[in-house]
Amino acid sequence: MPDLSELADLYAYPDKPLPWVRTNFVASVDGAVQDSRGVSGDLGGAPDLAVFRVLRSLADVVIVGAGTARAEGYKPIQADAVHEALRTGRQRVPLLAVVTRSLEIPEDLLAPGTMVITTVTSPAEARERLAQMVDVVVAGDDEIDWAAVLDSFAARGLHRILCEGGPELHGALVERDLVDEVCVTIGPHLVGGPMKRITEGSSPVERPMRLGHVFEQDDVLLTRWVRDRRSS
Repeated sequence: MPDLSELADLYAYPDKPLPWVRTNFVASVDGAVQDSRGVSGDLGGAPDLAVFRVLRSLADVVIVGAGTARAEGYKPIQADAVHEALRTGRQRVPLLAVVTRSLEIPEDLLAPGTMVITTVTSPAEARERLAQMVDVVVAGDDEIDWAAVLDSFAARGLHRILCEGGPELHGALVERDLVDEVCVTIGPHLVGGPMKRITEGSSPVERPMRLGHVFEQDDVLLTRWVRDRRSS
């Protein structure tokens, strides 16, 4: 396994001022992003957890769908969940941005360091209540306006963006061609059944990618793919 410095180099964000959207998933050999319990769980084992921590350490903001946050038991990001050495010159931990139209957010997440991304048509009373506890970004009418969200991030100096799912959120970003990079850990498991894959959406799209890197640790493949915009 590469050491911390080597991992930081492998997953370094481009040195550019524009927002860079990276997504991160773990999947089984047959493409499932859920184990038999319905969560990503231990599909990638210790190697995936090591990369997961580095990716969070390098990000300015982590975005996640509220459904994934509920299913995976998300908490506000704490200092012991990142590498302090990789946060030099930036906030102690990245912000956690929860995406929701229903505003059904676990109470544990309503704490400093959490941002809520929602729409104009979300419940107004609940939105006002949340705004008293966390930063609320309203972007779009019925659907999230992701261009407006990225502008809002940029205005806050949040250029290094990490999306941790779920598949519908990833699908929305892919459909709008906003994903610059995808990190996929492939765990040594066959899951079967009706499990989800990393991207779900209503419209099929095809986005050319190129391999950034791949390495193996304990039968786990850790891959990084970069959007190939030369043909766009």
